[in-house]
Amino acid sequence: MTEAELYDVYQGVYVPKHLHPPESLQYYENFTFRPDDVLIVTYPKSGTTWLQEIVPLVLSAGDLSAVQTVPNWDRVPWLEEHRALVLNLEQRPSPRAFATHFHRGMMNQSYNKVKPKVIYVLRNPKDVFTSSFHYYGMASYLVNPGTADEFLEKFLNGKIMFGSWFDHVKSWLNVKDEDNIFYIAYEEMIQDLKGSVSRIAQFLGKSLSPEVVGKIAENCEFKSMKQNQMSNFSLVPSEFMDQKKSEFLRKGVAGDWKNLFTEVQTEQFDAVYKDKMKDVTFKFAWD
Repeated sequence: MTEAELYDVYQGVYVPKHLHPPESLQYYENFTFRPDDVLIVTYPKSGTTWLQEIVPLVLSAGDLSAVQTVPNWDRVPWLEEHRALVLNLEQRPSPRAFATHFHRGMMNQSYNKVKPKVIYVLRNPKDVFTSSFHYYGMASYLVNPGTADEFLEKFLNGKIMFGSWFDHVKSWLNVKDEDNIFYIAYEEMIQDLKGSVSRIAQFLGKSLSPEVVGKIAENCEFKSMKQNQMSNFSLVPSEFMDQKKSEFLRKGVAGDWKNLFTEVQTEQFDAVYKDKMKDVTFKFAWD
């Protein structure tokens, strides 16, 4: 199916109709944030599921009950997705945790007024592309990626859901002077998960013992999450996600792009990256 059949255009970017009907987007526009809300912000396939595991455990000081009994999309719901309409989010006790794939300029009036806590996760865009390529091939609500060359053209031009990776990242880095935003890289979490959990806890104002930090990190290792039915998306019906084609939690590594990219594709990607990011001074973990 085509983009016109599967996607709507919302504030200039594609959003899958199946996940983001007009009423859910309207719900988000009217949503009221609280100052102690925690908002996980990512470009798709950058580590959202990982943070949906970590953040509730930090907020609960390591209580595993939620991550073992509640699917991650209800545990830390996307504010712009249809599930948000039925979860009574206004009645949840503070601190609440949510996720979004929105660019900074797409945030609603309440966000701009309240400025809740934001954890922004960055990931090497070549790995984002690689993970997305496999994801698009197994999700029926997304346009089939075609060949790697075909999908690369769409990715570099922002003609995929939630638009351009470059625009998304720059939109959130351009507000780095706001003290409500914490930046962390997927690669940092792979290198030092305990240290990353400690830094996230510090940002959220949670004083956790080394034992609790270790417990959280152990539960949030890729192999643990992959075995957790509440986190591995195995509860999603196969007509929406065919995990026989590709597992949702596939590898959880850095550098897998090297197994997909040709030399020509690497040169093409690097040229676009250099041009798009030439004015960005932020030090990325993958550079």
